[in-house]
Amino acid sequence: MKELIWQGSSYDDLKAFPMDAKQNAGFQLHKVQQGDDPNDWKPMPRIDTGVREIRIKVESGEFRVIYIANIGPRIYVLHCFQKKTQQTNQRDIELAQARFKAIKR
Repeated sequence: MKELIWQGSSYDDLKAFPMDAKQNAGFQLHKVQQGDDPNDWKPMPRIDTGVREIRIKVESGEFRVIYIANIGPRIYVLHCFQKKTQQTNQRDIELAQARFKAIKR
């Protein structure tokens, strides 16, 4: 099983999700750790090749977990946030990009 590595405030941000979103995110990340795809995801080429976004839609709202799993035996969780608009906020993209660049150094 691949190890999860939390970047920046991503772990605390995920812990702040409502319970239904937090449980769903944990389940989806566990699937990724086992080598499976999450139930609902999309590639995030604006950040970099191989970066993915887990999409979580629950009663309490829509949430996202941005991660990369193809760098060695680890999964790097770059950013966790609540989605409030149709398009991902530029600030969220830039934060994930900065955390990704820090990993590659």
